[in-house]
Parts: sequence; C-alpha cells; structure tokens
Amino acid sequence: MDASLNFSRVWIWLNDPANWRDSASGPGVLTYLREHIVYSAIAVVVALVIALPLGLLIGHTGRGVVLVAGSANALRAIPTYGLLVLLVVWISPTIHIRSEVSGIVPRGGLPYLIPTEIVLVLMAIPPILTNTYAGVMNVDLDARDAARGMGMTGSQVVRKVELPCALPLIFSGVRSATLQVIATATVAAYFPFIGGLGRLLLDGLTNLNDPHLGYPKMVSGAILVALLAVLADLVLVGAQRLTVSRGISGRFSHRQLTATPAEVELAQA
Repeated sequence: MDASLNFSRVWIWLNDPANWRDSASGPGVLTYLREHIVYSAIAVVVALVIALPLGLLIGHTGRGVVLVAGSANALRAIPTYGLLVLLVVWISPTIHIRSEVSGIVPRGGLPYLIPTEIVLVLMAIPPILTNTYAGVMNVDLDARDAARGMGMTGSQVVRKVELPCALPLIFSGVRSATLQVIATATVAAYFPFIGGLGRLLLDGLTNLNDPHLGYPKMVSGAILVALLAVLADLVLVGAQRLTVSRGISGRFSHRQLTATPAEVELAQA
C-alpha cells in the first residue's frame, strides 16, 4: 500500500477526538498516556533514590568502582523482556492485592505492574549510577582541598562541592535513564490489566489488517512514545539549566561576555 496513504490514515487516527477519550470499547489515548507517564516516573524516581546516594558515596570514597562498574554493565546486558517474563512468573503469584490503585493501576493489575517496575528500575540505575560517581570523581582536587581547608566535613564536601560540580554529568545520566525507561515501558502492555502507550502498539499489531485499529493505531502509539521521550528530555534540560550553576555550566550573562577592556583591567587589578 502507498506509504503516503498509510501516513494519512495515521494522521486521521491521531486527529479523531474519539480515540483520545475513554469509551465503552476501552480507554483512550489520554488514559494510556497518563499511565505511561506514571509508570516511567515511578521507575526513574526509585532508581534515582537508589543510585544517586550510592554514586555519591562511591565517587567520594573511591571504593567499589570496579565492582559497581561491572554490575552496571551486567545490568545493561540483561534482556529486558526475558527478565520481565521471569519476574512475572516468580513474583505475580505471590501478590494477592487485586484492588484498583489510585485510578492508575486497574483492578488485578498490581501483580503485573510490580515486576514491570522492577525491570524498569534495574534499567534506569546503571546510567544514573555510573554518571554520578564519574562526575564526583572528576571534581577538581583543588576544590576539594579548599573545602576541607575551610573546615568542611566529608558530608559537607559532598553536598556543597562535589554534588554541585557533578550535576551536569548526573543530569546526563538521568536524561539517558528517562529516555530508556519511556521507550521500554511499552513492554508493560504485554501483560494483562496493564496499560500505557504500549497498549496502542500491541492492539495495532494484533489487528494489523484493520484499517482503523491496525496500522494507524500502532504507528500512532510509536509516534506518541517518541514525542513523550522528546518532551521529557526537554523538561530535564530546562531543569538542568535552572539547577546547575552558571559557572559550572559555562553560561554567563551577556554583560560578562561583552565586558570592555577597562572593565577587564579593573577586575584584574
């Protein structure tokens, strides 16, 4: 079939308000989008809570780098879908909570969501962890020595010197983890009662020959996942610009960049 015709069908599907609202036939795009954001946000936040303190500790002490680096690389090599199926087989039968959770997890979905979140967290930890300890270890030794010379304790050096200086690299790890999680969260739809944008891809693939519920729905789901990843990355870029010191990021005011020779001479006096 003509590619332009296929794309026009995708555009028509995306512009149909009925596809965005919940109906008797099932949830709409907005519901799937909300679920996908929640699944991804939970995984990234949990990974950040685990990996950030551990990375700061390793970077500050310099201990355990080889072990952590090897473990992080091993986690990257694990096949995501295979691990997810294994955890579903192991964990799901032990979870007996079947009630709906805050309108995000449908009734009966929690036994399948927990293994999914575990896999997503394991995927998000390596880039955050490695970037955190690498950023801390690359902090200028003179800055550390100056902080200790001022009487700062080890924890104060971490919080007031090493962490701010390592923030650009830490944000890079968080952005990488977020993009990976958003893309991989689509696998949640392979299990019952779990939604997310992956449901659009799976339903479209199942009904591929259907002119409305097949190809257009599947491609629309892929487009929405890509757009969500781009939007999340832009949000994190904005957060990085607001959080990282201008002196560390290299951003200076216009007046500093256009200082006159007299102002430079006065500053150096």
